[in-house]
Amino acid sequence: MYIIKKYLGTYFFTITLLISIAVVFDFNEHVDQFVEYNAPANEIIFDYYLNFVPYYSNLFSQLFVFVSVILFTVKLADNTEIVAMMSSGVTTMRLLRPYLVSACVISLLTLYLGAYVIPIGNVKRVRFENTYRGRERVTSATNVQLQVADGVVAYIGRYENYNKTGYDFTLDKFENKKLISHLQATMAEYDSLSEEPGHWIVKNWQERNLKGMKEVVRSGGRLDTLLNMQPEDFLITRDQQTTLTTPELKEYIDRQRERGFANIQSFEVEYHQRYSASFAAIILTVIGFSLSAKKRKNGMGISLGVGLALSCLYIVFQRISSTFAYKANMDAALSAWIPNIVFFFIAWYCLRFAPK
Repeated sequence: MYIIKKYLGTYFFTITLLISIAVVFDFNEHVDQFVEYNAPANEIIFDYYLNFVPYYSNLFSQLFVFVSVILFTVKLADNTEIVAMMSSGVTTMRLLRPYLVSACVISLLTLYLGAYVIPIGNVKRVRFENTYRGRERVTSATNVQLQVADGVVAYIGRYENYNKTGYDFTLDKFENKKLISHLQATMAEYDSLSEEPGHWIVKNWQERNLKGMKEVVRSGGRLDTLLNMQPEDFLITRDQQTTLTTPELKEYIDRQRERGFANIQSFEVEYHQRYSASFAAIILTVIGFSLSAKKRKNGMGISLGVGLALSCLYIVFQRISSTFAYKANMDAALSAWIPNIVFFFIAWYCLRFAPK
């Protein structure tokens, strides 16, 4: 209980200290944009910074874990407390147990907040950033192709969100991998006033139905149809994946994958990183304990320096692997778990040299 209290107390103190500094720097950097876009003070405080703090606290939780473990463990070693514990017969693994219990508490807390609580607040934070920080909004899409039903593929050459209209619209129906119907229209307008979701109004259309060697052609000026697609399916805004809870994220990925939509790498990486980042707290705790449990004459300088270097290396490694998933079509699950796999072996190596 003594070590758990020390661990968790230092962890939350480190978060409070570093995030407070981050808020000051962020406000100083963006105050000009707040003034330029006339951001209300209550929205800056409650919509932005009230959600900024938990989001970035959870995002950099691994760094806070590492720093807090090193800070209080070095203090214990300097006060000869670890020497006293081991002199009374406490083994390294027994001493490590409360560290792992604390790390599991932080992992579960991080997983729960990242999966259910923080995404709800991110909706307000992302909307504020898009409104008052000059972010370029996604208002159009080109060459959109997705499967709206089994064997039914829709294509939109260009979509403009300001009038909810897609141009160069086609709808192809396949049966046993053979084309049986092809509908082509100059435009398809999404009816946002309709009570039925997925209501589209197709204009200036022509449909060709293929029946064996025969072809039946129909055409008209307007055609009302229900399609399992909506504008938000192909208008992906920046940081949209952070606004979805984990069940919503999983449902979105599965739905878009069934439709053959390719631009979902960021959502897949976000989904897997929520789990891998939580597990990382345990690995980094072992590394931090192994580096700082030994009493040194020069205090915490070496331990803190090596610890910060490793924690920064972990974050950089995590970002690089995510970039590979985005740019090189690397498997999202693999990119999310590679840093943990590499640092697991680093933790095992460091634990071999921990005080016995």
